[in-house]
Amino acid sequence: MKRVLLIIILVFISGCQSSDETSRTVNMYNSSGDMIGTVQLTEGDGGVDFKVKLEGLEPGYHGMHVHEYPKCDQPDFTTAGSHFNPDGNEHGLMHPEGSHLGDLPNIEAAPSGLVDAELMLPEATLKDGKKSLLDGEGTSLIIHKGQDDGVSQPGGESGPRIACGIIAKDEKESTETPTDPTNFNEKQEE
Repeated sequence: MKRVLLIIILVFISGCQSSDETSRTVNMYNSSGDMIGTVQLTEGDGGVDFKVKLEGLEPGYHGMHVHEYPKCDQPDFTTAGSHFNPDGNEHGLMHPEGSHLGDLPNIEAAPSGLVDAELMLPEATLKDGKKSLLDGEGTSLIIHKGQDDGVSQPGGESGPRIACGIIAKDEKESTETPTDPTNFNEKQEE
């Protein structure tokens, strides 16, 4: 009887645990505030898996990085800070001494402007810890106009930031539209 009760309790506890720590949907916005798609983040065996579904990008390769702050203020998204780099490494997936934790492979937009890609960010996590994308207030995901060359410092010469999405502990914050600083006073009054 005790064994059956224990099994029922364990099943109940595992069924009630939230998947908030193991997945996030990040809405991506361009500098005009238009939503251009989503990125689904899921805790994987060796890191965080990214399923990227975007539209409206210029055809070709674009750098994509996790940045250190969960801020996507338009139009240039500089409030997102630098690349997420808890270990203090150099930039670039091809750098011989290791890369920023937030350095992702380039994504490729088809001639139609669509991106449908699956990437992996090794060693990153959505759980607690130094390498958590949700540590503190969270981080952000930035897409750049050009291709990341994989070695140039500090950011791969990938050009201006053209899209941003917030990776936040609170899933609701990951789906909010970015802030337009020209409307800051209006938003404060609401």
